[in-house]
Amino acid sequence: MEPVKGGIRFAPSVNQDEVEALAALMTFKCALVETPFGGSKGGLSIDPRDWDEHELEQITRRFAYELAKRDLIHPSQNVPAPDMGTGEREMAWIADQYARMNTTDINSRACVTGKPLNAGGIAGRVEATGRGVQYALQEFFRHPEDVKKAGLEGTLDGKVIIVQGLGNVGYHAAKFLSEEDGAKITAIIERDGALVNKDGLNIDGVRDWIAQHGGVKGCPDGTYVEDGSALLEEPCDVLIPAALEGVINLENAERVKAKLIIEAANGPITAGADEILNKRGTVIIPDLYANAGGVTVSYFEWVKNLSHIRFGRMEKRQEEAQHMMLVTELERLSADKGLGWELSENFKKKYLEGAGELQLVRSGLDDTMRTSYQDMREVWHSNDKVENLRIAAYLVSIGRVAASYRAKGL
Repeated sequence: MEPVKGGIRFAPSVNQDEVEALAALMTFKCALVETPFGGSKGGLSIDPRDWDEHELEQITRRFAYELAKRDLIHPSQNVPAPDMGTGEREMAWIADQYARMNTTDINSRACVTGKPLNAGGIAGRVEATGRGVQYALQEFFRHPEDVKKAGLEGTLDGKVIIVQGLGNVGYHAAKFLSEEDGAKITAIIERDGALVNKDGLNIDGVRDWIAQHGGVKGCPDGTYVEDGSALLEEPCDVLIPAALEGVINLENAERVKAKLIIEAANGPITAGADEILNKRGTVIIPDLYANAGGVTVSYFEWVKNLSHIRFGRMEKRQEEAQHMMLVTELERLSADKGLGWELSENFKKKYLEGAGELQLVRSGLDDTMRTSYQDMREVWHSNDKVENLRIAAYLVSIGRVAASYRAKGL
């Protein structure tokens, strides 16, 4: 499928094998959530913390220049996005560099996604992957049969969650799950250790502390534990590894006690650990699906850039006018018939508000995560040979890749 899509990673560990593996993962991820992209990946073997902003801009622009002059970045060929070590700032530099080299391309902003709003980005992109993790868990808990397989019951409300990595993905997932679903984030694992609070951590407070001090040590919101990786083995309802690859491996898999693991990062569970956990009955929601929120909202951004109009701009006020007509008529009928009905101000405020870009993006992401989970679930439950959700996810996505090849006559 073209264009192809994947993140650009700035990290010292970047190498060709990793880039190829992540590009393959992106191919299957895009197929699973039905975005019209193939998979790609890119990277520079640098530590962005070693360079100041001006130097990073020069490096990023030169990288974009080398890609563009080889036709390796283009709205219809390859559309990168942020990954580890990159963000909105780098994407804005890349988009500007591409536009400088393609001055007559009206769609130049669509050459890259994950841009800031003022450079052609889309509302909800920064939170997208973490929001997708939340929607994935919500959908999982809508199916009592699946919840029972994990040895759990009920809803997300009150569930004990441990998060490894409070970067962009981990932060948004933890924030939304605690504030909107009533889950308790009892531990956050960072590179300098972990923070524990059995009553639930204040996610924004911890995030602010990390931003100021570079780690969780000394944060007053919880108890500091120096050996952060040991918290991966603590009993909990849901474990969210949201940072690095391979944090759950052959060395510690036997001691991991989480009932449900959702892979917010790419490849946080090694193949050997995956086998151990599956034999024990631990339910794993795979990265292939769990962190697809980013590419899904990137797809919406790409469509926005190609259509040259903000989502909701045409229909928002029309929706509000129609809703107002209904509310006015209900209130008139109530008065005429002496029924004494009165719509609450809170209801009217929410009902009368037309959907803007952020609401439409969240709606589209929620729908994507729901339908993709249901596609995996159908394969998981309809075939005795399909032992877990990871195999189900690969069967669905490989089937779709094969179908696209057949449609092209390949």
